[in-house]
Amino acid sequence: MSYFKDKEPKEYKNRIFIANIIVAAAFFIIAARFWYLQILESSHYTELSMNNSTRLVKSPAPRGVVYDRLGIKIAENRPGFDLYLVPEDVKDWPKTKSMLKDLVDIDEETIDEKLKKSKGRPPFQAVTLEEDLSWDETVKIESYKFEMPGVILDVSPKRSYIFAEATAHLIGYLGEISEKELKEREGGTNSNKYSPGDLTGKYGLEKSFESDLRGIDGGKEVEVDALGRKIKVVNYSAPYPGNNMKLTIDIKTQVAAWAALKDKVGAAVAIEPSTGKVLAMVSTPTFDPNALSAGISKDDWRDLIENPLNILNNRAIQGLYPPASTFKPIHAAAALEEKVITPSTMIYSGGAFRYGKRDYRDWKEKGHGIINVNRAIVESSDTFFYQVGLKLGIDRLARYTKSFGFGTKTGIPLLNEKSGLVPSSEWKEKTYKVKWFEGETISVSVGQGYMLTTPLQLCNAYAAIANGGTLYKPQLIEEIKTPAGQELSRFTPEERGKLIISPENMATVKEALKGVVHDDGGTAHFLKASNLKIAGKTGTAQVARLIKRTKNVQSIAYKYRDHAWFAGFAPYDDPKIAVVVIVEHGGFGASAAAPVARELFKAYLTTMDGEAPAEAQVINAAAPGGGGGGAPQTALPGGPEPANTNGEAGEEVYD
Repeated sequence: MSYFKDKEPKEYKNRIFIANIIVAAAFFIIAARFWYLQILESSHYTELSMNNSTRLVKSPAPRGVVYDRLGIKIAENRPGFDLYLVPEDVKDWPKTKSMLKDLVDIDEETIDEKLKKSKGRPPFQAVTLEEDLSWDETVKIESYKFEMPGVILDVSPKRSYIFAEATAHLIGYLGEISEKELKEREGGTNSNKYSPGDLTGKYGLEKSFESDLRGIDGGKEVEVDALGRKIKVVNYSAPYPGNNMKLTIDIKTQVAAWAALKDKVGAAVAIEPSTGKVLAMVSTPTFDPNALSAGISKDDWRDLIENPLNILNNRAIQGLYPPASTFKPIHAAAALEEKVITPSTMIYSGGAFRYGKRDYRDWKEKGHGIINVNRAIVESSDTFFYQVGLKLGIDRLARYTKSFGFGTKTGIPLLNEKSGLVPSSEWKEKTYKVKWFEGETISVSVGQGYMLTTPLQLCNAYAAIANGGTLYKPQLIEEIKTPAGQELSRFTPEERGKLIISPENMATVKEALKGVVHDDGGTAHFLKASNLKIAGKTGTAQVARLIKRTKNVQSIAYKYRDHAWFAGFAPYDDPKIAVVVIVEHGGFGASAAAPVARELFKAYLTTMDGEAPAEAQVINAAAPGGGGGGAPQTALPGGPEPANTNGEAGEEVYD
């Protein structure tokens, strides 16, 4: 045997050797793979095996409750059903997508888009498909869930805006976080990380105070069967609600402003003069934040953002308008302080003022005669201020105007506030590379020309006049507390500056503003009948140059009608509230804006007198037909105007 073994061919020995190497290599690869799977990737595959029987579903935290200054709820939370999908559990995609389309009207394109956004999520983590299902949709899904493996229903808190449209621009709404927002927040230190499908503040205070209002999400570990159907909850981490917020807003005044403006295009702002607290802020036309937070179709969203009335613009802080005659008290204060005029200076105010080769007209065709600054404000004389403006000069006028807060943002904690514009010779040279002309001073002297302001800026200026000369930063937040009631922050008045106007000159201006309402011939004399001790000023901002002004506003094409202003405060002897109203293309301040302002004064001052609003009554007032919702307005405003706004049998007021 040894003889034959020694005589085995060399080629046979080589084959045996190669085979041994192959077998050894195969065993080495198998052993290495076992080591990789069982040791190096042990935690990963342990998690996958666990996920074969459990699913993780996020439990969104309730957002903080928002209250008005008296503790009435403005925004709260309610339960709602959400639809989730675990892609790994889906057995038949065509069937699942088809059934979902029939049951909840969600198309295949939307499902694919949601799944695409969720890429990178942990395996077996549920993807949100649809939020806040209706009761009928919830019943249908529950009835057919056994035919759709991977589909899950769960309850989560939903935002409820109690006063809907009345607080829409102020409070804002929620929306699904975008990819851009996710990337912006990736590096944040917030322990409550955002995920695709999460809701976040998209507008108003909901966006500005997102970090305060958003709570900390919890989660559920749900045991499922072989088809991914829920059996029971095996582990639960409770969410922690967001912080509660008490606003400076008086909801009764807020609702009154919205009710008076809802058929118009414009804005209303009310401020407490002694502190700078914002008592009301309304912009119209408005939208239903409940509908937007629940999610609207792409077509409805396109209709909303393409609406020519710019529904999503908060006109109170973003609308830029010439202040018109509401600027005359500021102009008067500057002229008095610079001693260009005194309270007793008499100037002839005719129906037109000739300068160069042009006549600058007064709203009153026959003029006002020889008058002082008091009567010039009371009757809203244009030609008086044309002459005073030329003596004062644009640069001195600009300096005083800026001291009233014009030309800069107020600092209110809302995004996208506009700064307005205060023109000067330096500004024009820098902007247009040309010099300033005196004729332009004439226009600015009555709040026209280049000058622009927001309703909030104008209201803040009148609040400073009312309180004697302190310009405050407008505040919206009274206090912020944790869900347990621990105070995190509290409002304190914040001064922005002092008006450079002496107490004597301020008193002269305030007396004239009182006369606008309480003296015969005042442009808002009809407000005297309200017995609210209102002081204020009407204004009519020219939109287009017309050959002749007419009291028949309806005879003018809507886009050419003047904007209507009212600015004032009450009571004049102890100011508690300052109000500004703008009605776009409303015609005249006396007929379109002043009646709206009266409703704000009445609502707030009656509450101050001890008539506290019942929450149910305020809600009913906020909701047309008891609903409070509705489609965005698209119709242009209209409606009858008072036959005689000055309350007398005399001449119609055109300012």
